[in-house]
Amino acid sequence: MTVLLIDDDHEVLDASRQTLELEGFAVEATTSPADALDRLGPSWPGVVVTDVRMPGLDGFALLERVRAADPEVPVVLVTGHGDIAMAMRAVRGGAYDFIEKPAEPGHLVEVVRRALEHRRLVLENRSLRAQLAGGGSLEARIIGRSAAIERLRAAVAGLADAEVDVLLFGETGTGKELIARSLHDAGRRRAGNFVALNCGALPDTIIESELFGHEPGAFTGAQGRRIGKLEHADGGTLFLDEIESMPMHLQVKLLRVLQERVIERVGGNRPIPLDLRVVAATKVDLLRQAGEGKFREDLYYRLNVVTVPLPPLRERREDVPLLLRHFLDAAAARARRPAPPVDAAALARLAAHGWPGNVRELRNVAERMALGLGDGLAGGPVTGAGGGGIEPLAEQMDRIEKQLVEDALARCGGRVGETADKLGITRKTLYLKMRHHGLQRGDFTEE
Repeated sequence: MTVLLIDDDHEVLDASRQTLELEGFAVEATTSPADALDRLGPSWPGVVVTDVRMPGLDGFALLERVRAADPEVPVVLVTGHGDIAMAMRAVRGGAYDFIEKPAEPGHLVEVVRRALEHRRLVLENRSLRAQLAGGGSLEARIIGRSAAIERLRAAVAGLADAEVDVLLFGETGTGKELIARSLHDAGRRRAGNFVALNCGALPDTIIESELFGHEPGAFTGAQGRRIGKLEHADGGTLFLDEIESMPMHLQVKLLRVLQERVIERVGGNRPIPLDLRVVAATKVDLLRQAGEGKFREDLYYRLNVVTVPLPPLRERREDVPLLLRHFLDAAAARARRPAPPVDAAALARLAAHGWPGNVRELRNVAERMALGLGDGLAGGPVTGAGGGGIEPLAEQMDRIEKQLVEDALARCGGRVGETADKLGITRKTLYLKMRHHGLQRGDFTEE
């Protein structure tokens, strides 16, 4: 980051340069505004500090030229006492700030430091948006620059076309369904269906029918033939989330499907061959579950041909700014408002957070930030909007209720039943509140 000083007075120019260099800033100084303009460009990493009264191209004309090149380059005007009114008009017209001559060293340093920080954030946001604008590429879908995410992207790229079933292992909120979809979309099965089933979200009484389908009359209420998830995924990918929750008797049937790629509908006798890939996901140690008799050991070894670990967010904190930018832009678009800026203090607080809910929790934080609720973390500053900072009470209560519901769901790992118990309300009431606040039911489990 560079400070570009412009002043036709050599003594003033040298004094300002020495002041800033003693504070550790990189400084370029010139007496020629035209020479200064030649150094600027759309991605120039610095700020301009310029005198107002100069022969030829004065500070106001220079401001217009700089803003034409990049309207987000901070321009600080250095003005004499008689120029202050004009300088204030220039600030309203786009100048970052103004400093009165003779510049007090401490004030000059502080203004320049704030301007440089503003420019750094602008350039960082541009860089993040450029990285996110990758369409359907893995870099645009599996967001991050950490070593852990680079390894994950490489694993997905290497496995996308491999005809092997995959087991994803990661904590709640680490993006297991996203990785499963990426494996599907990046591979040769992309033209087939991607079918997702949360094994922990369905009662034991219907999960078999959901998986295998049924024939008419197979059980009470089965009036017609139903195609199950396995058959619907023929030619594509079946994603089984929370595989550890699958009932034991169905684990036996799933093992047969994985070995033979053949199913029979409930109530039917005709074998139906399948061509599908199975991606299973779990947040627990399945081998330990098998040792405790809670999961079939033979199914574990059949699923464990390839295991892909998903890193928790606390182990890749350097990815927080990139993910936050992505979620903020999406949330702001949904709310039909501009994405809010994120200052260095907020980023530091977010980076230091433990993220027990992982990426899902960060997404909820971004939603709250887009609504003007400070940095989105519990205990963070809350800002009002409109009316001198005061919103109608009903709107404030509505927003606060949404935040409380989102926080509770995140703390309970997205499990609706547990969340309702913790909040002291019925599950039906919680679902009504989720619908009211635009929280998608499919993003959470029934537990």
